[in-house]
Amino acid sequence: MGDPKGFLKHRRGQIPKRPIAERVRDYRWVYEPMPEKELRDQASRCMDCGVPFCNTGCPVNNLIPDWNHFVYKDHWKQAIDRLHRTNNFPEFTGILCPAPCEAACVLSINDGPVTIKEIERSIIERAFEEGWVVPRPPPPEKRTGKRVAVVGSGPAGLAAAQQLNRAGHTVVVFEKDDRIGGLLRYGIPDYKMEKRVVDRRLAQLEEEGVEFRANAHVGENPTTDDLGCEFGAIVLAVGALQGADIDLPGREFDGIHPAMDYLVQQNRRVAGLPVEGKEISARGKRVIVLGGGDTSADCLGNANREGAASIKVLTHGPRPPEPPDPLRWPDWPFVLHTYPVHEEGGERGWNVTVTGFSGGGGRVEKMHAVEVERSSDGRVRRRPGTEFEVDADLVLLAIGFTGPVRDRLLEDLKLEFGERGAIASDDRYGTGVPGVFVAGDARRGASLIVWAIAEGRKAARQADLYLMGESRLPP
Repeated sequence: MGDPKGFLKHRRGQIPKRPIAERVRDYRWVYEPMPEKELRDQASRCMDCGVPFCNTGCPVNNLIPDWNHFVYKDHWKQAIDRLHRTNNFPEFTGILCPAPCEAACVLSINDGPVTIKEIERSIIERAFEEGWVVPRPPPPEKRTGKRVAVVGSGPAGLAAAQQLNRAGHTVVVFEKDDRIGGLLRYGIPDYKMEKRVVDRRLAQLEEEGVEFRANAHVGENPTTDDLGCEFGAIVLAVGALQGADIDLPGREFDGIHPAMDYLVQQNRRVAGLPVEGKEISARGKRVIVLGGGDTSADCLGNANREGAASIKVLTHGPRPPEPPDPLRWPDWPFVLHTYPVHEEGGERGWNVTVTGFSGGGGRVEKMHAVEVERSSDGRVRRRPGTEFEVDADLVLLAIGFTGPVRDRLLEDLKLEFGERGAIASDDRYGTGVPGVFVAGDARRGASLIVWAIAEGRKAARQADLYLMGESRLPP
């Protein structure tokens, strides 16, 4: 490594954030860039550990020590070349990924891990600034004449599309929404990733030859038969957007909504687009968010920016221990994850089970709940005498997802589904229907963006093998 004692000289740095009072008034990205000298110091902390567990902790197997070394040496062009070998969209992961690579970093055993995620993001931003990210369309003589349909334009679909296009196939991406990007467009709030980050990549893919068709709900328009006649292979990257629900007294009251319905509307409002369906807004309301994951945090951040009167985030699970948790290294630790939105306002509560809702005039007014405890054998019991109620005008259900939406396309293909509701597949990403492959959340269930990109790349290789009998795409 460039500085074998770098991890002894420098502590883990903190990524600077915009002041809370400023950022809750807009939807711009919450962080500030880390100064270049600080980035190079942080990169120097990447130690000569012998076995880089960060590589295997990363689902796309990023060559992390390599590009840390290049950043430390001020060789940014070599850093982005090495980064793009394994990751089509390092800006997506550098901004949105929870960084399992950092949990797997050897330094995390007894110190702060290397700031891998911020270094990755800085490399790709420098590459765009310098003009190093350019379209790479295959030359005309490398075109195979084969056509591939990718259904879904989230990170898995985009990664599969770029890989298949670079293999020489003609690729068309179908998206049921009116704009391309999937959850990157209408699920992720702008304060977590501004949409210009998505748009510049879409422009690159279009220049490389990928065709995008929005407002195309495959199964309806075009039909499943249309797709089968026009394309030699299909990659399903439809996500896992079927939200989990609750069957409790009062669930029918107005004001209780799946979290994604709220997030989609809010993203459209921020983009200046019309909102579809009954409007869901947190402005001036007493908001309860049920669930403790990323979707819950996204609801919290949006509700704060809308000007909610109060926000409570409640989950049935126990409060995780404070980090660090070296006993689980190099696996993902069970610790309390605090995001910037948790600093901006709202209350968090654990060990809560909802028992029902009450209201008047057809609208929710209160949520009824009870505290729970877990025994040593893992069983959950209600604690007698802990029943309570909370005033509520808006309840957002961020309690997980049950798999892909079972629409006409999936019905027509007669696909099988696994225990988590995801589309069943073999180890080659095949669905059992010849020429139909699946990747990302549709295959895994709701998961990480880095897994979506990794699976999109792997499914693309299998589709290429199916069409050509061999593939030069990376495994």
